[in-house]
Amino acid sequence: MTASTRTLLRIFATGLLAALPLAPTILIFVWAARLLLGWLGPDSLFGQVLKAIGFGVTGSELIGYLVGVGIVAAAIFGLGLLVEAGLQRGLARLVDALVTRIPLVNTVYALIRRMVELVAQRGNAAEGGLKSMRPVWCHFGGPGGAIALALLSNAEPVLIDGRRCIAVLVPTAPVPVGGGLLWVPEHWVTPAEVGVEALTSIYVSMGVTSSQYLPRATPAQPADRPV
Repeated sequence: MTASTRTLLRIFATGLLAALPLAPTILIFVWAARLLLGWLGPDSLFGQVLKAIGFGVTGSELIGYLVGVGIVAAAIFGLGLLVEAGLQRGLARLVDALVTRIPLVNTVYALIRRMVELVAQRGNAAEGGLKSMRPVWCHFGGPGGAIALALLSNAEPVLIDGRRCIAVLVPTAPVPVGGGLLWVPEHWVTPAEVGVEALTSIYVSMGVTSSQYLPRATPAQPADRPV
């Protein structure tokens, strides 16, 4: 192999390694964009409604869709003004009184409302909400077993089969927005001295960036078994 060929291969390998962290990020944004397009795009059920709203103003389906988006956006902005002014409370009580009287619908509405409240909370961890979620180590089988970097969902223990358990969310790689919600024994969980940003980076990179956020093992520290 000639020196020029080796140089070209080295440059290509360098570019490939540089692109590896970027590729999962692009895939996540493409996945999110496709998901939103499927839910809200012109061909979706919501998009058909927007077309119907704006189609009476213009004869073009695309322009009608855009007009519908503008009308809905203006309505949301107006609702925001009502919220800022505190005038929405009476309307909210009226909607709650009507929806909670409808069987099955009231259950779904209450669940979605609770999720929105969790996202919207700006209080501290003692008030609950998403700010109380923090990275933890989940030691499956107890200390010495397999370890997963997870998010503590609720620090308040509950009794399951007579054992004190707490809820943790174990994300999936390379898309950490999914995962499994597990109730594990309380003594399996220990604090992880990393932030949510580090947890996200580790999962998106499928563990490649672990050494950037976690202490590196030195040669003096023996391994349990060869890797």
